[in-house]
Amino acid sequence: MTTPTTEIIGILGGMGPAATADFYAKLVATTPGSSDQDHLRTVIWSDPTIPDRTEALLGDGPDPTPWLLDGSRVLREAGATVIAIPCNTAHAFVPRIADHVGLPIVHMIGEVARHLSTMSPRIHTAGLLATTGTVRAGLYQEWLDRFGISLVLPEHASQDGEVMTAVRAVKAGVRDDTTSALLARAVQGLTERGAQAVIAGCTEIPLGLPVEAVDVPLIDPAHGT
Repeated sequence: MTTPTTEIIGILGGMGPAATADFYAKLVATTPGSSDQDHLRTVIWSDPTIPDRTEALLGDGPDPTPWLLDGSRVLREAGATVIAIPCNTAHAFVPRIADHVGLPIVHMIGEVARHLSTMSPRIHTAGLLATTGTVRAGLYQEWLDRFGISLVLPEHASQDGEVMTAVRAVKAGVRDDTTSALLARAVQGLTERGAQAVIAGCTEIPLGLPVEAVDVPLIDPAHGT
């Protein structure tokens, strides 16, 4: 990469802060280059005051749309030419802001579906670890259906007791063996029901689940989006 790109990446973050930092680190790590000047210009707006997306989708909290729209405008005014949102659940609200931002928004969930469709051997069934808000909104179901891929979700007890417990732990800064074990058990439940790959469909999950703890491909939506 010898010619500096004219693109300026806008990262609409804070959902949560650790996931935003992780996303930027992955962006830097996957950018080819041998010097500072080879990397992408990036603007990060990390706003942890954005209301909880899952609570909003379940009807238990305020709509985060105004915060997402304001953050997008901050990025645009700072010079961003494209926006990435390292939060899966926030993508449920992208249709509400897309026409008002004036910039393209990279759709992380759509990119995951396309990636799964290109994997070899072919993926017929994928498992999903995500927030209850993402699951209820049907975000991954909708996109994977377009590519003919079936989706397996955790049982109710696993969703609440393993996935959401682990997500809350990571958001609280806890990344220990207990958190990893919860997520590994949730993965096992999905693979036992036919999942050939598992989507880490919440940006906190890759922070709490080591790749080596999973026997099938673990798809990180924050990678390469």
